[in-house]
Amino acid sequence: MEVVAILWRIWRSRNWVVFEGKQFGVPVLLRQFHQQVEEWVRLPVEPVSRSLLPLPRMSKSAQADAVVCQWDGATSHGTHSAGGFVIFNSAREVLFVQGIQFPGVQDPTVVELLALREALLGCLGHGVEDVRFEGDAKTVIDKINQADSRDSRMGAVLEEVIHYFAAHPGFSIRFVGRRNNRAAHLVARKALTLYPATSRFFDFQAWLNSRM
Repeated sequence: MEVVAILWRIWRSRNWVVFEGKQFGVPVLLRQFHQQVEEWVRLPVEPVSRSLLPLPRMSKSAQADAVVCQWDGATSHGTHSAGGFVIFNSAREVLFVQGIQFPGVQDPTVVELLALREALLGCLGHGVEDVRFEGDAKTVIDKINQADSRDSRMGAVLEEVIHYFAAHPGFSIRFVGRRNNRAAHLVARKALTLYPATSRFFDFQAWLNSRM
């Protein structure tokens, strides 16, 4: 992991120097390296959305022109947290639902960011190219809209999420209040209540349909 982390930081620093004209000394690089290792140690070993079978790709007709993906995070007073996301088509019909657990992660802002990353990966896994992401984590959303990756708490995960938005012009993100993010909130809370059992095989879509 340390070898991968140092190579990743060298590569990122190289890109900043070449494409943005920034300069980094060895002390800064080493500090970023140690931060990277600490972040990876805290992250779940096997994010659920990446361990599932290949996701079916949505047709262009199913995607329509206004696919919305809502996401949310949930934390407990213990040592675990969870996230959830729901993909809707233009008629506000549920296309896909997933809940993810993040053992050992407690910072609410980091949890929200991890949930958003899983939502991005879920949409990409379905082949959805035009998505409006909606959530109630204003701090995270402002960072992404400003392409501002400077945050010691969110670090490399924030960089990764910003990269996804930059690389996919059809992706956009906006803030919505908790009331308008209810479906994702319910999924995140349900994933949280399943702990310590895994949420990997739970049918979140059927469960959500029974609640809506």
